[in-house]
Amino acid sequence: MPNSMIDFLSNYFYLSLIAGFAAFFLSTSIYLYPVIINVSKLKGLMDDPDHRKMHVSKTPNLGGLGIFLAFSLSMIVFGILTDLVPTDLAKLLAIMGSSIILVFLGIKDDLTGMAPKKKLLGQLIAVLNVVVLTDIRILHFGGIFGINELPYVASVLFSIFVFMLVINAFNLVDGIDGLAGSLSILGSITFGVLFSIKGNYLMSLVATIFVGSVLGFLKYNLSRDKKIFMGDCGSLLTGFLLAYQGIYFLNLNMEIGTTNNFTNSPVILLAILSYPLFDLLRVFAIRIREGRSPFSADSNHIHHRLLRLGLSHKRATFTLVIANSLVIAFAFLTMQLNIHIHLVASVLFGACVYLLPFLKVFDIKNGTQSNASSTVSVLVNGSDAHDVASLKDSVASDQSKTFKSDLNDMPNKVKGQSIGKEFIKDRTKTFNSLKGKLRNRKDKALDKDSVL
Repeated sequence: MPNSMIDFLSNYFYLSLIAGFAAFFLSTSIYLYPVIINVSKLKGLMDDPDHRKMHVSKTPNLGGLGIFLAFSLSMIVFGILTDLVPTDLAKLLAIMGSSIILVFLGIKDDLTGMAPKKKLLGQLIAVLNVVVLTDIRILHFGGIFGINELPYVASVLFSIFVFMLVINAFNLVDGIDGLAGSLSILGSITFGVLFSIKGNYLMSLVATIFVGSVLGFLKYNLSRDKKIFMGDCGSLLTGFLLAYQGIYFLNLNMEIGTTNNFTNSPVILLAILSYPLFDLLRVFAIRIREGRSPFSADSNHIHHRLLRLGLSHKRATFTLVIANSLVIAFAFLTMQLNIHIHLVASVLFGACVYLLPFLKVFDIKNGTQSNASSTVSVLVNGSDAHDVASLKDSVASDQSKTFKSDLNDMPNKVKGQSIGKEFIKDRTKTFNSLKGKLRNRKDKALDKDSVL
């Protein structure tokens, strides 16, 4: 091999960028996702819509399998090219092993369902694989609350808690098209830059390959005619890899004698993962306050609020990614503050940014117009499919009530049997005509705004 090529491959920065492009190429240029979509449709491996989901038609939901295949194949190839030392090779194998466990759990849950306890047990095994076997754990609190280095047992337990928290946060935030994938790209790009600055190109390689893999998935997730969902197999994998990168960054920044350290790195880590964590804690608090299980499903997520305000899936996703970017930028710009002041300031800033859609100025006005006209307005403005389904039911109920009211208000002089039958026939014809018009308006609006 020419010396110039050897020198090029030994430059881990360029190699990481090439690896990211290779993962994207692998996701989009060898019919990876079209094959998964076609097999899912042929075998009926689809996500069925119900009252609490955003889509109204059956959709393949094994997109996480494509992310895993692109990520794992690229990591194997470029891991060989980087000539890994035994410790780094062990870490790479641990990442792959835990990823396989989580993808298997996700596929099982996506296709047949899985009891929450079994799902949590599988996540715990995947997390223990990296925390105990390769010692990837939170070693230091960085002085927050006066806590510095953690004892071994406390470090292991807290690291397991953080892994499980982030994994399930990304699992819950995967509620609209592109959101979980876009947030994972934002987080991995940030971590990749930080790892490059720190000179750890193994983790920079992990970050860039993951970005390329998810970008390939988003091409289909945001498509109209070849749509596929990430599913639990993708959201569990995404949460795990983001948590892994975050804990690795935290420890790398705390190492004694290293250069280019970032002040208040625990706060920076919280800022990078702020949206999924904030949304998780918020919906859990609401459910507990209402006397429900924190794991019960509802439509109280921040992205649900944005959809009810009339934003399409793409616009809601873009809004939340920008909001998370602002929180990250704020944490970096203020990292010279005292760590406790920095923590409080970042948390308050993030809460203000993420709660903006709930201000009264954006409040949804409940007019006195009929449910039928309200439904048409919501459809034209591109609201979510959950609201479409619920409002469609309310339209039928409202029309039924109007029909009965008209019957009760008929003058006594038209109570004859023949006149009553003609009236009922006429009203039924009008009712069916209105339903047909509403259905056509709904289909056109959903296709226009890509709500599904």
